[in-house]
Parts: sequence; structure tokens; C-alpha cells
Amino acid sequence: MATAPRTSSSRAPARASRVTPAKRARQKPTSDDGTPLARYRAKRDFTITSEPGPVRTKPGKQLAFVIQKHDATRLHYDFRLELDGVLVSWAIPKGPSFDPKEKRLAVHVEDHPVAYGTFEGTIPKGQYGAGTVIVWDNGTWEPVGDPRAGLKAGKLVFKLHGQKLAGLWELVKIAKPGERQEPWLLFKKHDEWERPHADYDVVNALPDSVVAHPMKPLDDAPVAAIKRAGRTVAAVQKAAASPFDPSTLDGARKAALPETMSPQLATLARSAPTHGDWLYEIKFDGYRLMTRLAKGKATIITRGGHDWTHKMQPLADELATLGITGGWLDGEAVVLDADGLPHFNLLQNALDSKRSSEAIVYYVFDAPFINGYDLRAVPLHARRALLKQVIEAHAGDRVRFSDDFPADAAQVLETACSLHLEGVIAKRRDGFYTSSRSTDWLKLKCQARQEFVIGGFSDRSDNAKAVGALMLGYYDDHGVLQYAGRVGTGWSSSDAVDLRAKLAKLVSTKSPFPPGTTRSTRWLTRPAAEDHWVRPQLVAEVAFAEWTPDGSVRHASYQGLREDKDAKSVTREKAKAPPTSEKAVTAKKKTLVESMSHPAPAVKASSKSGNAEVEGVRITHPERVIDASTGHTKLDLARYYASIAEFMLPHLKSRPVSLVRAPEGVGGELFFQKHADVRTMPGMKDLPDLWEGHGALLEVPSAKALVAAAQMNVIEFHTWNSVKQKVDKPDRMIFDLDPGEGVSFATVREGTELMRALLAELGLQCWLKTSGGKGLHVVVPMSARLDYDTVKDFSQRIVQHMAATIPQRFVAKSGPSNRVGKIFVDYLRNGFNATTAAAFSARARPGLGVSMPIAWDELSEMKSGAHWTISDARDRLSFQKSDPWADYWRCKQTMTAAMKALQSAG
Repeated sequence: MATAPRTSSSRAPARASRVTPAKRARQKPTSDDGTPLARYRAKRDFTITSEPGPVRTKPGKQLAFVIQKHDATRLHYDFRLELDGVLVSWAIPKGPSFDPKEKRLAVHVEDHPVAYGTFEGTIPKGQYGAGTVIVWDNGTWEPVGDPRAGLKAGKLVFKLHGQKLAGLWELVKIAKPGERQEPWLLFKKHDEWERPHADYDVVNALPDSVVAHPMKPLDDAPVAAIKRAGRTVAAVQKAAASPFDPSTLDGARKAALPETMSPQLATLARSAPTHGDWLYEIKFDGYRLMTRLAKGKATIITRGGHDWTHKMQPLADELATLGITGGWLDGEAVVLDADGLPHFNLLQNALDSKRSSEAIVYYVFDAPFINGYDLRAVPLHARRALLKQVIEAHAGDRVRFSDDFPADAAQVLETACSLHLEGVIAKRRDGFYTSSRSTDWLKLKCQARQEFVIGGFSDRSDNAKAVGALMLGYYDDHGVLQYAGRVGTGWSSSDAVDLRAKLAKLVSTKSPFPPGTTRSTRWLTRPAAEDHWVRPQLVAEVAFAEWTPDGSVRHASYQGLREDKDAKSVTREKAKAPPTSEKAVTAKKKTLVESMSHPAPAVKASSKSGNAEVEGVRITHPERVIDASTGHTKLDLARYYASIAEFMLPHLKSRPVSLVRAPEGVGGELFFQKHADVRTMPGMKDLPDLWEGHGALLEVPSAKALVAAAQMNVIEFHTWNSVKQKVDKPDRMIFDLDPGEGVSFATVREGTELMRALLAELGLQCWLKTSGGKGLHVVVPMSARLDYDTVKDFSQRIVQHMAATIPQRFVAKSGPSNRVGKIFVDYLRNGFNATTAAAFSARARPGLGVSMPIAWDELSEMKSGAHWTISDARDRLSFQKSDPWADYWRCKQTMTAAMKALQSAG
């Protein structure tokens, strides 16, 4: 190969063209005197702090970014971009937002070493930035343009590739040069990643460390996953066989294998859903097929009920080896092109030739029945988890699992369209399987496309044996075939001849379209010599740009014949708005099963609609302020309970719960509720038959139930001291230290230590939590052996002993007048049917304090019983290295020895 002369004039332009902004950012500056980290070094004593030393780093192949969540004097987020061997840094008090309208203050601080990007730990007291640091997000970044010039000019545009953040962002300086602290603004640029802050608050939704809880790169996962799903041609590496048991799934019903089953159908949607929890799958370009597995054989059935097993025998043989003794599977048959992407024409050719059926691949996406269990009332995500086990355990390559992508709908759809796929199917994650068209499944298409009935055709002008155009139609609501325009492209020369031969057998002298139509198309009234009517029996799949005002398709392209569709079933698809409220999935199972047996033909908010959705629960009036002292809204509370659920639910599990409702918010009238209609609170569970003659109590078993209660204006959750299995035998004893008028919180802390000391003398371990109000709760776990009267009597004697021993601190009688200047240790919480605010419950008081489990060595730091509120309670858990109550769950102490010790103490 000839080489161009290496002259300065020829070399300079070539070199400039190869230098990208990212490469320019990695280049070393011409002078390097080490000053960029001088301020960093001066602020720290590295003999005390464990932060990395001030060492510059050689640039790598990609530029790193990190956002560290820093619990210092005030919680904030440190945003750092690698450049010239250091991390250029800003402190952002409120953290980032995907909403371009949310411009967040970012104070430019000293550069940090690149090694600081991995730092997690606690900076000691007395040191600069004292507090705990976690890595909230990290990844790589790409500057748009020259980053050094951008920093100098005070305008830096860049793209992030993180685990939580992605897309284009901008930093803009809003101060004059030379100011001591440089205030900048960080905000999201308009692109496919932007989301209204009311819909999605990334700081609230994803509060934890990506080191402790790593995530897939946000902008890479959907593309890679879709390509894998569409391009898998070679045998998939098979996972080790795992035992699968459908009987363990919530909602599974033992039943006989149905002889027939109709598929669940998707509704065409105008846009992606903005409410609820959805999964997204590829919309495959093929034939929808149901498979019945029985007696070691597989029967493949089309959507129209036709048995196509003989057309796909190799596929049927492989399906029979799945290890399912009896079941129904739902999926799509496709043929993949050279790039591993599905194409409808290839599938039709494979079926027509009857020699290429071995190329057919069956992507299975649902399992409504497996091994003696009807799974139609099982949530979709659980059905699919079981199905994935089955598919990955088998040895063939024709039957594959259809992956889903729990990502942003717009991104998944854009990726699918960029790969020239038909579109995406959105499915409600907890939806049931119903043999009907449902808004639980939505079709999101890359272009308009549907089936049409062929009502006529024209000959090709230069070949009378080939079709030139097809006349299309669809049936209206009255069963009349309406004209929908022509399609004259999309087929090969051989396809045109084959299609003409098939249509010739259906030629008719009578138009299948209604007489007297007003459309100005000449052949509708008098076809030309090259035009022919046909009996409306064949169905064509057609892609097109749009519908014209007179009801015809524009820029249509033929995709193939649909042998699996009955012509009479073809109607005009009309896109609907996605659902804006939660489907009533809590309906009685009997009603659901009946609908299955007789099939008929389902944290986001919208300021426009005035509603929001959290954990699949519709939040009405989300903007309503429930605490005037802080401005906290109903949506804030719902989001708090959704975020805290994994920590709170163990404290609620199996326990009867009472609710404190505040329809008018904090300061209004409160209602204490022990019974409720669970239909108004999806996810809430009735606890009937706990003892004879009582009404059903309530249990909160899920995050959805927590949020549903918040939607019904519940602020507080109070639990019994016993679980439903032994409702008359408490498994804990609680002492509520309630300060009277004039008692400082320092005195409450001291009194709590004294309570702990007494319990220790009695041989009892105890744990501590804030009350969320004025006082503290001391909790003593115990084996569930004693009845409530015995436990309450014992707790009363402990309190009386405290009051008698230290009367200047404690009082054993309730009532405000009895505890002025003293602490009443409330033992009445230990009676039958009595309750206490649950751990992590908010309290219906100004500030919305939270009852927080803490370690004993944290007590001295507590400033009040409401040390944490719904604003910062979840953030505390982000920095928590261990659960202070970890040993609580394993403690099963008995009271016998303690009772004797107290009696001896007099």
C-alpha cells in the first residue's frame, strides 16, 4: 500500500481529524507542576483521614465520573469529572434530576485525586468534610467539544454513561471570576432520557451505594439485551437445570389441563405507559402460536385455532422435550435473517416451501398453565420466572425465552426501531393472564402496521401473470368490509406471480365493498380491465405511514399473507391512550377464573392529570400538602413508604396492624382504624378468624399495601406485640418512654440508659428505636409462651420498680398531671389488642418524624424522638453499614428468670 509523504502540511489535518473531544480531554497539559491538588492536600491531615493521598493519575482510555453521596454537616452530592489526571469537583446540595427544568446548584470545589472516585468510608470528626461517604453513581463521561475551553468559559456540556445517570448534561457557571466559591448550575439537557421530576426523582428512587448494590450501565443494558434476544442463532449456553414447582406461586390453582385456550391480546397504544410497573419485550415479526403439551406430545395452535403441528414438526418435537407433563405455552414463531433479526417474509417462505421449517424459532413469553396448575391468576413476573427456568434447562435451540427489558420505555422502543424491529410489547409486571384483548398488554409500534382483507387486485402492466396492486379493506363494527386503499410494493417478482395465482382462484364479479361509496376511486364503481374483485378470504400484513382523512393507508408496503388470521376478524386498529389507573388486580379469584373459562373477544406522576402512581397504586391529589410545617405532600409520603418498604416489612410481617388516618393532614382530625375494606387498599390483607367473634383485622404484607394505605390518607402504622399464628401470645414487650412537660431530651436519653441497665440486671436483652414523636421505645424480644395478661403485669411491675427506685426521674401513672417534670414509662402497650408505632412508621405530627431503629451507641447523638423524618430517614439507611437490630430477630429469651429476679428485688 502506498504511503503519503509525511509533510507537515499533510500530517496536521489528518491528526486533527482523529482527535476526539474525549481524547483531547485525556491529553496531558503542557505544564504540570502538581498545583491542581494543592488545595486538596492543604485541607486534609492524611495521618488521620483515610481519604486517598494527593497523587495525580495518568489518564486511561476512558474518562471516569463519580457522584458521591456525602453525609456531612448537610447531606449533599459530590459530582466529579476526570480531567487531566484529577477529578474536577462540584458539591450539589439536592443531587441531580432528569428534569431539564430542575437546575441544581453546584458549588465548584477543589480538585480531587482520581483515586477518590472509589472512596467510601467515614471522614473523622474534626476533619474537613467530616461524615460518611458512599459512591452513589459512577461510570464514564464524554465531553461535547473541548472540556478545558468549556470550564474556562463556564459552560461544559457532556454525556454520562452511569448506572443511574445517562444522556446529555450541562454545567453553567453563574458567578464572576475570582469569587471565593464558584456557584454553577447542573441540569439535564433535552434528550430521550429526560423525565419530569414529578414522574421520577432519581435521588429518591435510587438512594443507595452502587458499590454495595451494583446496577447495569443504564444506557447500555437495553441495547445489548435487545441485540442478544434478536441475534441468538447459535445454541444458547444452557443454565444448570433447576427444579421448578408451579405450586409455590401465589395465585396458582390446581386444575385439569384445559382442552383449549385463547391467547391474551395486546392493545395498540398511542404512546408508552406512564403509570404502573411494566416489562418490555420485543414485538416479534412472526406468527402468534399457542402450544398445548400433553402425554409427551406438543400441539401447535394458531391464534385462530388451527392446528399447525404438521407445518412445524421439528419445533413440535423439541417442545415435547421441555419436561412439561401438561401445559400451555404462549409465544411467537419467527425466522431470523442473516443479522439474527426476525422477518415475516422469511417465515412465510419457510412455511410455503415446506422444506425450511427447521429454520423456525419459537420465542416463548408466557406460561398460563404448567404441570397441573393454572397460572393465569399468578402475576406475570412470577409466571415468566418459572418459564425461564423451564426454557433454560432444555437442550434445544428452536425454543427460546423472550427476554424482557425493565428499562425506560422510550429507550427500549428507540433501540428496537433502530434495529428495524416491528416494535415493543409493554406488559404490566403484576398482570394476570386473560384470554382477551387487554390494556395490561400494549403494542408500541415503530411504524403503522396491521392486517387487511384483500378485496381486489390489479395486474402488473408489463406482466399479466403478476399482481400489480392489492385493494385492501377491513370490517367495521357492523360487519361491512370498508375500503382502505391500495398497496403496490413490498413483494419480489416471484412473490407477485404466486400471489396473482392464489387470487385468481377467488375472482368474483361482485365488489366486496359497500355500493355507493363516496370515495373517489374509479375501480370502486367500475373496475378497469386490469382490476379484479375477489372474494374477501385472504389476509395481508401491510406496513404504512399513516391513515389519510378519507380512511385509506398512505405509503403502504406489503409484508406477507397471514394464514393464521380469519378475514372476518380483521378490523381497523385504533391506537388508544395507555392506561392511567391501576387495574383491579385484587378482584376475587372466582370472578377471574370464570372469565378465563369464558373468554371474551393491567413511580410516576403527571402534573396534567393531577394523579401519580407509586408501586402500581394511583395517588390522587399527590400535590396536596399534608404537613404545613415542612410542605410535605401526599406524594412525598407515598414515595417514602415505597422506598422504605424492604426495611419496614419485616416489622409488619404477620402482625395485625392498626392505621392512623389523617384525611385533613397533620393538625386535622385523626382516625384510628383497626378494620378496613381491603378493596380500597390494594395489597392489604384481611386476617379473619383470629379468635371467635372478632372482626377481621388487617395485615400489611407488601410495599403496594403500604402505598395503598398512604393513598387512603394513612400516616401511621401500629402493630400488635404478637403475630397472627399466635395472636394471644406476645413475642415482645415494649416500654415507651414518654416525657412529661419540662423534661429535656437529655433526661429522656439518661432515663433510657437506666431502663436498659435494669433490664440487663434482670438478664434481658433489649433494643432501641426512636418513637418518631417525643420519646423513645425500648423493645424486649421474647419467646411467645406467655399470655398478654402475664406479660402486661410483668411490664407494669418493672415500671413500678423504676418509679419507686428513682422517683425523681420516673412515674408509673399515666396522665399529663402525673408526669410533669418526669418520664412516664408506658407499659400499657403490652396489653391485649394494644399497639405501638411500627419501626419506620411516620408519625402524624408536625415534621412527620419517623420511628427509627438505632444502635445503643447512637443514643447520645439523638436530639429528639423525631431525630429523623420522612425527608432523611431513607438516606440514613444508605450510609448504614450494618443493621443495628440484626440480632433482634434471633433473640428468643424467656421471662421466667427475669420474673424471679424482679420479685427478689422487691
